[in-house]
Amino acid sequence: MHTAPEPEPRAPRPALVFDDPLDQQTSDDTDRGWGERPEGDSAADLKRFLDEKPPHHL
Repeated sequence: MHTAPEPEPRAPRPALVFDDPLDQQTSDDTDRGWGERPEGDSAADLKRFLDEKPPHHL
């Protein structure tokens, strides 16, 4: 006797959200991720400054 294969379980559909998106804080609204670096020594800061200095600032 041949049995029918069981249907594969489906993932639940995402719910529709009708909240105002401007009420939510985004990652751009925080200070995190805007180029901050962990505290370092002044020699590393000078090296970074010299490496990233535009050519017209010689």
